[in-house]
Amino acid sequence: MSVFTPVSESQLAGWLKRYSLGALVKLEPIAAGIENTNYFVTTAQGAYVLTLFEKLTAKELPFYLNLMAHLARHGIPCPAPIADLDDQYLGELNGKPAALVTRLPGKSVMKPGRGECAQLGALLARMHLAGRSYPGFLENPRGPRWWKETAPRVRPFLDAGRQALLDAEMAFQGLHRFPDLPRGPVHGDLFRDNALFDAGRLSAVFDYYFAGVDVLLFDVAVCANDWCLVDAARDRRFDPELVNAFLSEYAAVRPFTPAEREAWPTLLRAAALRFWLSRLYDFHLPRPGELVHAHDPEHFREILALRASPGFAAPWAG
Repeated sequence: MSVFTPVSESQLAGWLKRYSLGALVKLEPIAAGIENTNYFVTTAQGAYVLTLFEKLTAKELPFYLNLMAHLARHGIPCPAPIADLDDQYLGELNGKPAALVTRLPGKSVMKPGRGECAQLGALLARMHLAGRSYPGFLENPRGPRWWKETAPRVRPFLDAGRQALLDAEMAFQGLHRFPDLPRGPVHGDLFRDNALFDAGRLSAVFDYYFAGVDVLLFDVAVCANDWCLVDAARDRRFDPELVNAFLSEYAAVRPFTPAEREAWPTLLRAAALRFWLSRLYDFHLPRPGELVHAHDPEHFREILALRASPGFAAPWAG
């Protein structure tokens, strides 16, 4: 379980007095995640998720919490932050910044089909359109600047072949910045386990704590690299039917520009590089925690190698 800061029922019961949510009924740690401490919280009034932020500071967090509140007001099914009695979304618990958000129904679908990918595409486009009116700004925290800082730190752990792949991709991405592509707030981490389906309907997108302002196509590429594979466990090639469903439904809501079409292969590589680097960092340079789970970096090394291979043809629709 990824819990860095334990919280007892008595500690939380006292903290909840800052809210008008009624008495604590149940506190349950959430096993997923490697960045923050998360608990399911049930009170006399409803069901919520408590997050204690292990890396993000109180100064950084308003961007994320206000973004979720903004998207929820615009009809996006994302967790809505709960304000305390002082009308503040952010508090402090056990020495860490902490927030409560609504808990939405559903379960993650780890083997999505055409229907799930189509729903994701439409929702992602709606989210990008809704984000255009959000006034906050924060550069993508896992964007090119972070790549440049992280690559030298993880490089010594790699063999010669992997070092060559990393060096080549860093050099390639350094030639492409795409300042003219549509930009706005992106989720940045919308994997299958960060979405929920309820009775076949996409009911929630959550974990916005890697969000930031970037080219919107980067968000599309992140999703495609995770949702639209032949078999995420064994075959990281794209499934044409899944990609077509995802991109077509996205384009029906927010049509792609010709420049985005041209940039698509490069953004697929950029999205793969970002997660290869973050998984390398978490795997080789972990911080202390209770039974912390780090994902296998090889998954995204293989995806990057496939997307960067000379014969790769980036699938497109819309």
